[in-house]
Amino acid sequence: MRSLSIIIPALNEAENLPTVMASIPRRELAEAGWTVEVIVVDNASTDATAEVAASLGATVVPQPKRGYGNAYQAGFDAAGGDVIATGDADCTYPFDALPHLLVMMDARQVEFMTTNRLGVENRSAMKPSHTVANHALSALSRVLFRNGLRDSQSGMWIFQRHVWQTIDVRSPGMAFSQEIKNAATRAGFRCLEVPIEYRVRGGEVKLNALPDGVANLRQLFLHKFRDNRLRATSVRMVPLAEVARARVAAATATQAAERAAAAIQELNARTRLVSERAVDKAEQLNTVVTLPSMPAQRASDEAPLELA
Repeated sequence: MRSLSIIIPALNEAENLPTVMASIPRRELAEAGWTVEVIVVDNASTDATAEVAASLGATVVPQPKRGYGNAYQAGFDAAGGDVIATGDADCTYPFDALPHLLVMMDARQVEFMTTNRLGVENRSAMKPSHTVANHALSALSRVLFRNGLRDSQSGMWIFQRHVWQTIDVRSPGMAFSQEIKNAATRAGFRCLEVPIEYRVRGGEVKLNALPDGVANLRQLFLHKFRDNRLRATSVRMVPLAEVARARVAAATATQAAERAAAAIQELNARTRLVSERAVDKAEQLNTVVTLPSMPAQRASDEAPLELA
């Protein structure tokens, strides 16, 4: 079995969580060989978000410091899965597509998969102003980071744990979404962007379009400046992805050796047990059971025979 952690940041989403949790295809994922943990990060909600999430079987991680990026930092730190998947708690992202996306991820040997919500089929699920802003930010991101991603703001990603352990993502707010994509692609990980269905939001809209847009613009240029400085050092002569893969390979080899050693110990223990049982059986077979015998009567003790 492989392990999957689904991280869902939530701020006052008690109303939407039952629908979101019901959309997670646990049975289908289990049949495909995945163990699943769902982590809901309660980002200082003032409603019953934490209580509802816990009642629905999620692990609740509190993050009192508000912010989209802060919530994800806490969720990723708590995640135990080999693979991490994300999505919002507002009913917009298709968690029911996870089995298909994971199969695609394996087939293409992808380390970081992100999603594109900006197809024409999803236009009715997003305000026109938000659609324009997303396209503009994505275009600027492509120019600065040369990664070809069509939707730099999408909040649904699936990636292997070692990606998160390698990249440097700092944004506390909404810019976290674009930063994690740009960091993963610039580090040299095998990345893929796939189209998804994007659905109408449930409940209250929490996006602050102008402040969040300005913050995203600022973060793009700060990240680009930081990236250029890093690439001017000798440390970046070897792509971070190659270093991460080497670490994963070494850890996998170590785990395999540990499993082999444990198997040998178990085999030796079983062999000793079989040997001890065989010795006990042999001793039982060689034991002579002495029964009490009746003394034989001598001829002199017998009654005299009459001679003819």
